[in-house]
Amino acid sequence: MGVNKVILVGNVGKDPEVKRLDNGTAYARLSLATSESYKDKEGNKVEKTEWHNLVFWRGLAEVVEKWVKKGQQLYVEGSIKTTISEEDGEKKYFTDIVVKDMQMIGSKKDSEQQSAVDKVKSAGVSKSPNIPEGEDDMPF
Repeated sequence: MGVNKVILVGNVGKDPEVKRLDNGTAYARLSLATSESYKDKEGNKVEKTEWHNLVFWRGLAEVVEKWVKKGQQLYVEGSIKTTISEEDGEKKYFTDIVVKDMQMIGSKKDSEQQSAVDKVKSAGVSKSPNIPEGEDDMPF
């Protein structure tokens, strides 16, 4: 048995892309930037940004569609999922973070937005259910 858990805090790179499967199930994709800074051996400050591909399913995807925008800071928890596709005999690997829980982080001007999300959470939509068997092959 292993553990596959990711926790990220970062900024949304662009507005989310939201789609629906033929059965109506919503999913959303977005990129999240995390940054770290350090000093190199000469003492110069270096900042490194890492981009993470996030996927949200069902109710959480609908919350993302309505409330998440480019530049917004998010706290997310999820797991790493790698998919492989083959094109012209060449394998391509894609790594995503499948988000199970999310919180929007922001200043007081974002409090109205946060209040709406809190209402959604109290309705029991804060976590997306596990993907049922057979939906493991994501359409992207």
